[in-house]
Amino acid sequence: MTQETILSVKDLRVSFDTYAGKVQAVRDVTFDLKKGETLAIVGESGSGKSVTTKTLMGLSASNATVSGDVQFKGRQLVDLTESDWVSIRGKEIAMIFQDPMTSLDPTMKIGDQIAEAIRIHEDISKEAAKKRALSLMESVGIPDASDHINDYPHQWSGGMRQRAVIAIALAAKPEILIADEPTTALDVTIQAQILDLMKAIQKEEEASIIFITHDLGVVAGMADRVAVMYAGKVVEYGTVDEVFYNPQHPYTWGLLTSMPTTDTAAGSLQSIPGTPPDLLHPPKGDAFASRNAYALDIDHQEEPPFFKVSDTHYAATWLLDERAPQVTPPEAISRRWAKWQELNGGKDD
Repeated sequence: MTQETILSVKDLRVSFDTYAGKVQAVRDVTFDLKKGETLAIVGESGSGKSVTTKTLMGLSASNATVSGDVQFKGRQLVDLTESDWVSIRGKEIAMIFQDPMTSLDPTMKIGDQIAEAIRIHEDISKEAAKKRALSLMESVGIPDASDHINDYPHQWSGGMRQRAVIAIALAAKPEILIADEPTTALDVTIQAQILDLMKAIQKEEEASIIFITHDLGVVAGMADRVAVMYAGKVVEYGTVDEVFYNPQHPYTWGLLTSMPTTDTAAGSLQSIPGTPPDLLHPPKGDAFASRNAYALDIDHQEEPPFFKVSDTHYAATWLLDERAPQVTPPEAISRRWAKWQELNGGKDD
């Protein structure tokens, strides 16, 4: 059975007018999100992940120019007014931010913050909203929620604050949850708990999730599909198994070979040489060419199109052109992925 497409993004462009010129932060990004699936967007800092998803929430900065086609359940989101966004943001598309301490109001009780998120979108009394807030606190795994509903954020640990932020995001039962590196500030044990919570919520609510992360281990355990971003563009797109087992873009190879495992020897972890390009003046051709050990002459002259690897797998690299020489991905990729699978018991279903 074909899953319904709930969000369709085509040729999304976002640029910022700065004192130094126009920064082309997101360049022709295209992807779909199916109902009930998790799409992971991965890439180095500055690749355009957060700018893309903030644009999907109508949270672009005042100096941003946005163009393209973004359809949510058939409704065009580009160029909506702020008053139009009120009926969508939080209610139908909600966001979980990276740092819960900056997402919560330090002067307001946590229960009141969750209740406020409910009342913004529903015409119910304060008492009814507070009761729902308590139920949400319990559903996201906050222990002894009734004893802590009147606590302030500073009284809670980072993991508990992140659970509160998730409760706020779930307040109006949105159809899409955008999670912007929600576990980065947490230790690995709490991180695992939060990820398990998000998977459980997704099953229960049939929500779709866009998960932004630089942690490929998280991607393997959470995602159904993956969009790899570099220099404001999606350079590879496919199911999680396709991108991990059969990666096609040299940038994806670099990300995978830089993923550590528990048996990675000290000093042996590889990194991608060089730095991302300046998006004030994007380079001619493939933006990754200067960092790509497998770059062809054409990479420095002409931007590659998306080549079809399968019906669900695409990559923008000239190495997939029928005229290109055969290049084998680094052996370390398959070794690391096999080791990760061994240590983690495979991807959770």
